[in-house]
Parts: sequence; structure tokens; C-alpha cells
Amino acid sequence: MSDVPKTGIDPAARSRARRRALQAVYAWQMSGNPIARVIDEFRHEQDMEIADVEYFEDLVRGVDAHCAELDAALAPHLDREIDRVDPIERATLRIGAYELRHRIDVPYRVVINEAVEVAKRFGTDYGHTYVNGVLDKLAAEWRTAEFEAGRA
Repeated sequence: MSDVPKTGIDPAARSRARRRALQAVYAWQMSGNPIARVIDEFRHEQDMEIADVEYFEDLVRGVDAHCAELDAALAPHLDREIDRVDPIERATLRIGAYELRHRIDVPYRVVINEAVEVAKRFGTDYGHTYVNGVLDKLAAEWRTAEFEAGRA
């Protein structure tokens, strides 16, 4: 029997895709290389075989395509300019914002929990609390009905 739920989504493969997407978006932010080149570099790594590659590519391409929109939406909830946010946290926030806005098939709590977990794993000591607070505010703004239902 498979561990994949009836939805056909493997949560562990999605989590791996998010971790790899964080690393790819970080690499893109730091290098300035075209996103297609960054994706190609990651596509051939060993653990990509057990990640949801399609989801990984959607996240990375989505952040690239909507970066200005995502940054503008994040700005009111930040305590500094986006470029001054730690690069790992910045990448995590951009991915989380992309999922909240463009992947409405993923519950907002899953988006936030996954973002917090990758921030804990790769970010600064308290970066995950910053990510949690910012994405929580964005979820309240973009996913009002779902957010309010979750708070009830």
C-alpha cells in the first residue's frame, strides 16, 4: 500500500520540493542567473528523484514570474525593505507568498507550516518566527474566508 493519500499528492515529496525550491530561489537571488539555468542545475541533483519536481518548478518559476507582485504584497508586513531581509527568509517569504496567492489548492495553514519548517532548517535562529508573522498577515489579507474559518 502506498503512503500517497487519495488526493494523489505526496506530502513528503511536496516538502522536499519546497526545500529544493528554497535553495533554488536563494541561488537565483544571489547569482542573478536566469531562472531556467538555476532550475536545470537543480533538476539533476540526486534528491530531486524523490521530490515533486513539477511542484518545485512551479514554485521557482512562479516566484520569478511574480516577484514584483509578491514583493509589493509583502512590503506592508515587513519591518524593513525586502532587499534587507535575510536572503533565506526572503526566499521563504516569496515562495510562501506565491503559494498563498497562486496555489489556492494548498490550504493556507500548510503553506505557513511548510514555510516555517524550511526557515527553521535553513534560516537564522528566529527567522521562522518572522516568516510566520508575515505570512500569517498575508494569509489574513489574501485568503480571508479560509483564514477566518480556520480561526473560528
